Amino acid sequence: MFQRAQRRSKPRPAAIAQPATIALLASAARQELVDTLEALGGTATAAELAAQLGRPVDGLYYHLARLRKGGLIEELAGRSAAGRGERRFRIVAPRGRALALAYRPDDPRNTRAVRTVVASMLRIARRDFDRAIARPDAVVRGPRRELWAARGQGWLTAAEVTRANQLLHELTELLRRPRTDKRDRLLSLCFVVAPVAARPARR
Repeated sequence: MFQRAQRRSKPRPAAIAQPATIALLASAARQELVDTLEALGGTATAAELAAQLGRPVDGLYYHLARLRKGGLIEELAGRSAAGRGERRFRIVAPRGRALALAYRPDDPRNTRAVRTVVASMLRIARRDFDRAIARPDAVVRGPRRELWAARGQGWLTAAEVTRANQLLHELTELLRRPRTDKRDRLLSLCFVVAPVAARPARR
């Protein structure tokens, strides 16, 4: 969720600009629900979401209702394979598009809301890392490494900035693909890219 850069051939994200709507995603639970809906193809039942997240289904309805009221998801009536009525939830975005935050640096309310969501993202990343590093089966080296934290800073050309955005977009697109028998490793990804003002040398 929330990727901003993409190639022209890729579908553009559905940008969320209203501060009140962005603020809905300050909740870690609601961020994960949106991410999981995207990972499941954009539509899922509450039971499918609960199974993917490893949470009781009853605990999701409050957050689903908040997301629905805020216009980020919609509720669909349907029937299960057994013929029973069931509610499905779908991300409200044009087909094939991902939700993203619209950054408006000239709007203080938008800026505050976006910063709150990003802070929540980083808390989720810290939680996921802490849980994963305590697992004896976590892959921490080699070509199939799945636990990794790093920070870097460097000078790039305009062309290199474009390339970096393309690579990040490709990575987020990999995560948005639906689960299959072979695609059975659930990974979380959180990154922050920010321009840094060069500081003058201290005397």
